[in-house]
Amino acid sequence: MTLQKNSGAVRRFGKAMKFGAWLQNIPNKVTPAPFRLVQIGSAYWQSRALFVAAQLDVATVLGTESLPAAELASHLGADANALGRLLRFLAAIGVFKETATMVFRNNKLSRCLSSDDPQSVRAMILMHNSAAMSHPWCEQLEAGIRSGKAPFTLSHGEDLFDYLDRHGDFDQLFSAAMDSVEALAGDGFATDLDWSRFERLIDIGGSRGTKALAILKHHPGLSALIVDRPQVVEEARRHWQEHPTEGVDRLHFQAGNLLETIPVATGPKDIYLLSAVLHGFDDATCVQALQTLRAAIGNSGARVAILEIIVPETGADVASASFDMQMFVGCRGRERTLTEWKSVIQAGGLALEEVVNLRSLGSILVLR
Repeated sequence: MTLQKNSGAVRRFGKAMKFGAWLQNIPNKVTPAPFRLVQIGSAYWQSRALFVAAQLDVATVLGTESLPAAELASHLGADANALGRLLRFLAAIGVFKETATMVFRNNKLSRCLSSDDPQSVRAMILMHNSAAMSHPWCEQLEAGIRSGKAPFTLSHGEDLFDYLDRHGDFDQLFSAAMDSVEALAGDGFATDLDWSRFERLIDIGGSRGTKALAILKHHPGLSALIVDRPQVVEEARRHWQEHPTEGVDRLHFQAGNLLETIPVATGPKDIYLLSAVLHGFDDATCVQALQTLRAAIGNSGARVAILEIIVPETGADVASASFDMQMFVGCRGRERTLTEWKSVIQAGGLALEEVVNLRSLGSILVLR
């Protein structure tokens, strides 16, 4: 029996995404080639301006008001002229709205930069544009392309996860960024798979458990065990003590390591969730992780749900190709085609039972 739900809505979402990809390609068709290349070549101006606005937390300070740049600057400890020019630039590309000369308010896009907005991606913007993540792109990309080594490792002398272990502030920012993935990708992962067929969700690499919590809210008969690095588990427990919310009593935490040992399944009502975990591994490490899962499942009949992007075999869209490059720059991982996923799944001793399509960027590969 299929675990797919909302198949009609999922098909309509897929068609809308294809139309969106077609629209994204229009500038390449209508803009003169030299000018279009310069646009692409200077796109980092936009990302850096967005980063500074997020760092200053402009959207949170604006709230629902329209404020002159001078008044806003006094709240932020910034220069009024410089801030006004920054926000005018961002308004020109659709982030913030200039309502009068050098007077600004939030719009649909900039509200998602606000720290207190339910769809906030501020942490993601801060993480991707931090010195730790941007230096590899700016300084080591060519060296990485020539050598095949991750630019992050070339830049920092250690891989991403070792770096996280030694830099607590960045580790917390990274976890907060991962918590905002739901705002980025929607909640299709919680609604388009029939989680009600299970009783316990074992979320491997689940950080604070926000993704698991979103699933639990839709399925009251489900509980979740979050497994992550010891310092992440400690921070998650502290976070929920300080921010109690509905359903968190059904979240449990345990330290573990996907490449060593994880909680053992107790029966067919268990399902493991790996959300955006395996794309951070090269093929050999991915196979090792799947073998750990296979050992934990044993003969229990439990399932595995792998939430990842599936790259088209040809003609990759901008989103999947972009995330794939970020995986190359940041670690030894990659986004994979379905053929590539089948290869590592088989090598890991598991079988692909079903691909559940979602109203989001990703899909869920259900393994047994």
